[in-house]
Amino acid sequence: MTIIREEHVQKICIFTGTRAEYGILEPLMAAITKHPSLSLQLLVSGTHLSPEFGMTFREIEQSGFSINEKVEIVMSSDTSIGICKSMGLGLIGFAEALDRLSPDILVVLGDRYEAFAIAATAMISRIPIAHIHGGEITTGAVDEPIRHAITKMSHLHFTSTEEYRRRVIQLGEDPKRVFNVGALGIENIRNCTLLDLEALEKEINFRLGPHSALVTFHPITLEKNAAGDQFAQLLQALENFNDVKIIFTKANADMDGRIINRMIDDYVAANPGRAVAFTTMGQTRYLSAMQQVSAVVGNSSSGIIEAPSFGVPTVNIGDRQKGRVRATSIIDCKTDARSIAAAIRKSLSVKFRAKASQTVNPHAKENTARDIATILATTGPIHLKKAFYDLHNL
Repeated sequence: MTIIREEHVQKICIFTGTRAEYGILEPLMAAITKHPSLSLQLLVSGTHLSPEFGMTFREIEQSGFSINEKVEIVMSSDTSIGICKSMGLGLIGFAEALDRLSPDILVVLGDRYEAFAIAATAMISRIPIAHIHGGEITTGAVDEPIRHAITKMSHLHFTSTEEYRRRVIQLGEDPKRVFNVGALGIENIRNCTLLDLEALEKEINFRLGPHSALVTFHPITLEKNAAGDQFAQLLQALENFNDVKIIFTKANADMDGRIINRMIDDYVAANPGRAVAFTTMGQTRYLSAMQQVSAVVGNSSSGIIEAPSFGVPTVNIGDRQKGRVRATSIIDCKTDARSIAAAIRKSLSVKFRAKASQTVNPHAKENTARDIATILATTGPIHLKKAFYDLHNL
């Protein structure tokens, strides 16, 4: 691929459909805004526009970014049929929004169904796609095939490790268009002014005490009707640690996510003073909590990607994140209460906490947002016709 500097300002449209995704993308949005050869467009959808999930588009606006398009797609359903209908609404709304915006490049992060819908729309609309966090493996979730499908629809790829870069190439993508830039979320840790313990406790109106856990558990989308049973096992395991204060962050709009959220509400109501729950914490409070707690518990990617940068142990439950590159601060366990309790006990031990504090995060690289913005600005015209890159060419 020939790298040249374009004379015109390129319109870069960033898509965000969830609170967590926006928090990761924020430094890239800032880098694009500052770059003289790039113009930022912002297309907001998904749970950002849902009262049930906190109307988090307001956080985007409060951060000083202008939203160019809002596309409502979330229905009051977390069934497979409801999510498929949301994807259908997305295809309709995204087509109209992208036609109005006419971006030079669409930036999509990750592997959620909203990202798949807009990537498919952009592909049909002949808009080049830049994909962030491709090449990763999460065998326990529907995100796995969605992620690889987005890779095949995309033209530029920004991976978080060299292993993931090689996997994107293995999928037939030209090595000249695949860049190992590290994980954007880690840049937030470096750039954010995080809250100390006293300020965090005041912000969330909750005292953490000597032992605490940040718990985020999402449905295992490839395991039918498993969400409630598995989360019940986690709650049962937590009963072995009455001295551990718990911060729950609620599940996204995934299949059966509402089952988990109802169980969280019931648990917090039954354990006042010991547990608190948030639909959304915002990036600063969430990362501050991650820094202050004794352990991160659940099956969120943040426990794999961001938590190691704090030297905080992660208890990773089940197969949702199976296949991701891991730091030495992560403890994998099965989904039964006994296994979870044993993993939590290990994470709280002095020996393992000392080990976690020395871990090296394999997803960390310097200047991730700046590097992505530079590549977006200096990549020559992107030809939509892609040849499949065979490994024997290496």
